[in-house]
Amino acid sequence: MTQQDVSSWKSKFAAMGPGILMASAAVGGSHIIASTQSGAIYGWQLAIIIILANLFKYPFFRFGTQYTLANNKTLIEGYKEKGGFYLWVFFLLNVFATVINTAGVGIVTAAILSFILPKSWGLTISQLSIIVIASTWGFLLLGKYRLLDKVSKLIMIALTLATVAAVIIAAFKTKIVAPDFVEASPWNLGSLAFIVALMGWMPAPIEISAINSMWVVAKKRFTKISYRDGLFDFNVGYIGTAILALVFLALGALVQYGTGEQVEQAGVKYIAQLIKMYSFAIGEWSAMLIAFIAFMCMLGTTITVIDGYSRANSEAFRILWNKTESSQVQLNIWMTIAAVSGIIIITMFMSDVAKMLRFAMICSFVSTPIFAWLNLSLVLKGEHRVKGGLLWLSIIGLIYLTGFALLFIVHQLGWLS
Repeated sequence: MTQQDVSSWKSKFAAMGPGILMASAAVGGSHIIASTQSGAIYGWQLAIIIILANLFKYPFFRFGTQYTLANNKTLIEGYKEKGGFYLWVFFLLNVFATVINTAGVGIVTAAILSFILPKSWGLTISQLSIIVIASTWGFLLLGKYRLLDKVSKLIMIALTLATVAAVIIAAFKTKIVAPDFVEASPWNLGSLAFIVALMGWMPAPIEISAINSMWVVAKKRFTKISYRDGLFDFNVGYIGTAILALVFLALGALVQYGTGEQVEQAGVKYIAQLIKMYSFAIGEWSAMLIAFIAFMCMLGTTITVIDGYSRANSEAFRILWNKTESSQVQLNIWMTIAAVSGIIIITMFMSDVAKMLRFAMICSFVSTPIFAWLNLSLVLKGEHRVKGGLLWLSIIGLIYLTGFALLFIVHQLGWLS
């Protein structure tokens, strides 16, 4: 065993970073919006969908880290080796996701920030969105990866502690159920789009697996990471986001479900409703706590979306155009493109961003089986090839994800009534 292969709690903690960044990217639209809406509308019924989505996506996210740790190559390089077509598909989908996701998370973060800042400031959500995105862009240009690595850990610790505390408080609070409340069922074709959107970003869009491999490479530039420690970091981040998804579902189920309050479907309006409902159910003092939880969640997501998607775009561009190495200047350019395009979308299409966000979530799920199979194909050989129970889980997961995607497509085509 070499020096780098030795694993200890000290080396495990030193290796942590990419998995936490992945968690920061994941805990956003899928958790604070989709998971809490699931609990608010359907109670605990969709807990099984959240568990299955996290379980069956686990191998394909893990394969990104596994491939990079074993081969010292990013998933994006692996896509190129499989064929230029796959890399082009990834690049185009990732550029689209960069624009929509930057705008979407920027608006939601700004909506939460509007509850925290004094009303006397008179800033609109559109203006706050621009401030959030521009500040994040400047932070990334100044701090680069090391600062992002440290801040993301603090964000996730604060988020986890605050969220668990909120759930415990809500669990012991008596909730008034509306006398005419009728339980809604998600087990019908009419709810299929909602479920597919929930799974699309649960725990994160599948392209985050490629972005995470970029973070692993960035981390390895200044920290020695063994194969075991790298997987430990990934598991902490992934399992942590899976648990938090259920915690956010619990928040919706414990506080809003059954009260008779109409649940808003649009993300920005739902955030406002969620904070007000928590304030009513738990107490006025909790409003800032809930706002803080949501803001920290979405701020972490905004940071990691701009950084992660930009890294992936930069790397894909480098490989497609046969450049020798991605430079910091090139990464800064892609981060600037992400920030500017997000601001343009917000400025021009503020009222339609919620629809585009839902559309992006659905597109992410429909494309999931393609990248899931591609990630699996990259780890079928070599010293750390997938085998045993993990291989069977990936096969069952691929069947599950493909089946759901086909069901949704067939339904959208009108072949199912």
